[in-house]
Amino acid sequence: MSNFIDISRAEMVFNTKKGQFHALRDINLSIEKGEFIALIGHSGCGKSTLLNLIAGLLMPTGGGLICDNKEIAGPGPERAMVFQNHSLLPWLTCFENVYLAVERVFGAKESKDQLKKRTQEALELVNMAHATQKRPNEISGGMKQRVGIARALAMEPKVLLLDEPFGALDALTRAHLQDELLKIVARTKSTVVMVTHDVDEAVLLSDRIVMMTNGPAATIGEMLDVPLARPRNRVELAEDATYMHCRKAVLDFLYTRHGVADKKAA
Repeated sequence: MSNFIDISRAEMVFNTKKGQFHALRDINLSIEKGEFIALIGHSGCGKSTLLNLIAGLLMPTGGGLICDNKEIAGPGPERAMVFQNHSLLPWLTCFENVYLAVERVFGAKESKDQLKKRTQEALELVNMAHATQKRPNEISGGMKQRVGIARALAMEPKVLLLDEPFGALDALTRAHLQDELLKIVARTKSTVVMVTHDVDEAVLLSDRIVMMTNGPAATIGEMLDVPLARPRNRVELAEDATYMHCRKAVLDFLYTRHGVADKKAA
């Protein structure tokens, strides 16, 4: 497989009132098409900063980022972001929130019926077809995140970027949505980069775990392949030797060798 995303010697320095803050240094990462990458590290290690660089929401102060043989020079519909906060517009229904994104990407070349079909299919993919006419304040937090994921998927992005999308949810809802995400990724063959604090989430979902050192001037400390066959079942994996080995390796990195997080960078 060829590299789909290439990050080469990326640096990120923020200018603050107290002077320059060096958030990321010498980031080198190649991601294959269809690969699921988990970014993990302590709070403040720059995980979200790195994700924002891939999204084009931030421009690196050094180095470069390439996606699908094109330099990342800003946001684009080929890279869709899902935040911990669903970011749904409260005055629109679930259907309208997704339709708005679909119209922006495909409105110039497709009919309204085609746009509505795309919207409906995206909501069906995340099992939210029953709530199309409800507004965000009428549905649960887990449902809001489903709609946020549907909005991202409806744009048919080449890369799905997830910034702790389940971090604010209760444990049971989080588990349900993790399982849903596994099914969605299997169906769409999406390339995914996901920020998480949760070791089990990283091992369950990803093909490779990228572990960040503590900030400031954080970088990639280690990368771990997760050689677990798909589809994955959380109950079956609970006592799986490979799963436990991967989990222990990440815990060892985070809490034995990088146990004290420094000042926040992300």
